[in-house]
Amino acid sequence: MVQDRTNLTPAPGRVSTGTPTDGTPTDGTPTDGTAPAAASAEEPAAESEMSAEPEPEPQSAASGESSSGPGGPARKESRRVLGARIVAAAAGGFALFLAFPPLDWWLCAPLGIGLIAASIHGTRPRRAAWIGYLAAAVFLLPTVAWVRTIGDDVWIMLVATESFFYAAMAALAALVFRLRAWPLWFGGLWVLMEWARGLVPIGGFPWARAAFSQGESLFTPYAALGGAPLVSFAVTLCGALLAYAALNRPARAVARAVPVGLAVAVPVLGLAVPRFGDEGRSINVGVVQGNVPGRGMYALGDEPAVVLRNHANETKRLAQAVRDGKLPKPDIVVLPENSTDIDPYRDPYARQIIHDSVQDVGVPTLVGAVVAIGDEHRATRSLVWDPVTGPGAYYDKQHLVPFGEYTPFKEIVLALWERASLVGRQSIAGTRPGDLKMGPVTVGAVNCYEVAYDDTVRGTVRAGGTPLVVQTNNASYALSNLPSQQLAMSKLRAVEHNRAVVTAATTGISAYVTPEGKVSWQTRELVADMNVVKVPVRTQETIATKVGALPEWALMVMGAAAAGFAAWRGRRRGDRMRNDG
Repeated sequence: MVQDRTNLTPAPGRVSTGTPTDGTPTDGTPTDGTAPAAASAEEPAAESEMSAEPEPEPQSAASGESSSGPGGPARKESRRVLGARIVAAAAGGFALFLAFPPLDWWLCAPLGIGLIAASIHGTRPRRAAWIGYLAAAVFLLPTVAWVRTIGDDVWIMLVATESFFYAAMAALAALVFRLRAWPLWFGGLWVLMEWARGLVPIGGFPWARAAFSQGESLFTPYAALGGAPLVSFAVTLCGALLAYAALNRPARAVARAVPVGLAVAVPVLGLAVPRFGDEGRSINVGVVQGNVPGRGMYALGDEPAVVLRNHANETKRLAQAVRDGKLPKPDIVVLPENSTDIDPYRDPYARQIIHDSVQDVGVPTLVGAVVAIGDEHRATRSLVWDPVTGPGAYYDKQHLVPFGEYTPFKEIVLALWERASLVGRQSIAGTRPGDLKMGPVTVGAVNCYEVAYDDTVRGTVRAGGTPLVVQTNNASYALSNLPSQQLAMSKLRAVEHNRAVVTAATTGISAYVTPEGKVSWQTRELVADMNVVKVPVRTQETIATKVGALPEWALMVMGAAAAGFAAWRGRRRGDRMRNDG
């Protein structure tokens, strides 16, 4: 959250559940959404080989919701089986959480998604929806627990809202489970769900995507081919194949082994993704982390300019370390987002403090500032400060944080929550990518929350930005799971675009990530620190950078088309059965 201080003037100084072997209901898609059906586990198993043809219909049903098939009256799923579904969904959601930082047990992601798929396999859309909602809630509650800094009410509302996307995806998955090769279609639906989450409401919330649990894993190389969406698809496909193997038990051992082998092959094939080599060029980048005096919602403290002075002093300490020979001379220096809590355009004192520190280090410095735009608005700005000429080129943050940098539905929100007034001036979004010329390079500026948005990072790289520089202010969320989750995103972006990523944070985690996605250096949290790191300058573009969102759209269309076909096929069968009756 970027606090507004533009008006301040300082004074100096994831289980199998007895579901059908093929998951096919005895009739088509219900028109009332109330009668899911699934073959019992005792039914003859379907063939394991996956093709694009629809799976055969079972001859009996043992559903958890009332249903009727051509062979007789409705049957109900036992409470034990329903309970097993619930346990599997909750276990899957929790396992998915374990894959995310700070634990980083990345293998739990496909295992968790496999449990979630198994928990809804063989149900009809309505039941699948609420089971999917449950799994999402169990996953998201701990994963985005950092939101509790703002308030438990905000945390619960966010999780409640985001879980609806998983519920919708699960309802569609109940349809595609009736088709052969359903792990593929399920993967496409997962990508579609994550895309929708990142779009709506109010700008979307792309946090906690499956790809972001894979900052450094066997799945990570897929980022260079299709970005975060392809990584999410690969993780989901792997988990769905594991679920398929558990739910389908054909008589032939070879047929049983096929889905397991495919599940293993998905991550292993990531090792075959081509890697880029060094291009023989590098620069020294100074990174400054000045720390802040407060915690939580009041992280910047009560005294104006203290954050500004902290970062200016740490910049001077870096300059002194260079003069003493303790650090190599930097070519550029990067400060965090909100490294000045006073607008340097309007306040001479803030301007002088910044200029003195930049002159001391003697190289172009990227300052993070909140600047006033007129009397009612502001911008979160990455500002290039030259040691001779002062402030110059800048980049204004494009993806703003709702309720942190601007207030949606302002009048209503302000009337209901006093905390919303802390936003202050309403931020205005920038309109251009963050390519900024600094000394010998053109850096790619990305501000904090934006690192979760594919289009913003990709646009900056396409504009020529290298290395990528992520300025962030995580002060309000220090010691939560947010800083480590954000660092994992930087690791994925490095591989996705073949770019080094330098992160400067007010309170941590500041870090340098190599183009291979490895963390070469990082700070602790809640300390002042600085360093100079040698960073490769890469210019070759990955396939992901070149093709952009095309893989994502292909996967989404694939999943949506499969769901549409399954719904049409079910309705057509239902109409035929009624005509025969």
